[in-house]
Amino acid sequence: MQHTALEPYRVANSLIHRLDARLKLLATLAFVLAATTLPPSAWGALALLSLVAVLLIVVSHTPPMMMLRRSLVALPFVGMIALTLPFTRDGQLLWGVQLGRRVLGITDLGLLSFVSMLVKGWLSVLVASLLVTTTPFPTLLQAMQALRVPKILILIISFMYRYLFVLVDEALCLQRARLARSAARSTGGSGGTLLWRIKVLGGMIGSLFIRSYARSERIYQAMLSRGYDGQWFAVAHFRWQPRDTWAGLLMGIGLVAVMVFGVCVR
Repeated sequence: MQHTALEPYRVANSLIHRLDARLKLLATLAFVLAATTLPPSAWGALALLSLVAVLLIVVSHTPPMMMLRRSLVALPFVGMIALTLPFTRDGQLLWGVQLGRRVLGITDLGLLSFVSMLVKGWLSVLVASLLVTTTPFPTLLQAMQALRVPKILILIISFMYRYLFVLVDEALCLQRARLARSAARSTGGSGGTLLWRIKVLGGMIGSLFIRSYARSERIYQAMLSRGYDGQWFAVAHFRWQPRDTWAGLLMGIGLVAVMVFGVCVR
């Protein structure tokens, strides 16, 4: 598998690409914080944040549909987390079913909180996707180091990203081996039952874990033999430009205005 298959960064010369990586990282965190702290009924403020996200995508010259597809991946996970909100929040009952002495129902405030969390999660992932699309991953790690992110966290993120491609290759090899050793269900061959597929999937997951663990031990021993002492060194150095100052001020003022609007106007 080529690294470009999973590499989110896209080369361009837009204003967003040229901004300091530290500024982009802080602005992304500020955007996520602003989106998640808004009240559930602040639809006007969420609409303004959506407009800001769309404007940033346009300025960055990244394909809008690609960004939309990447951001929609988070909706199932956010939906699973917020699944209980319609049933647990107080409010006017919209739908209910009698379960013994209790009523299991969906309330208006619960449904509002559920939809609001979905929108907030989507906006957060959309802006985070824009960050990794306009910033090379090594530069992003250097920005984390410059902002005093704990060293162990930077190392974990760097190794996770670096060897994600290796794990994907291992999983693809296991999948090809399974296909080569089993007949298709439509042909009436062995291995067509659901129970058999579950057993094979469990074996593949276990084999992938064992291979990953063994490879990590070999890599760690190789790193120790080459003098690894837990330090992570950055090669490039950041240079703050006037455009970074103006962009940071504009983003900060915009986010504060959106939050004030969301609190005052509902």
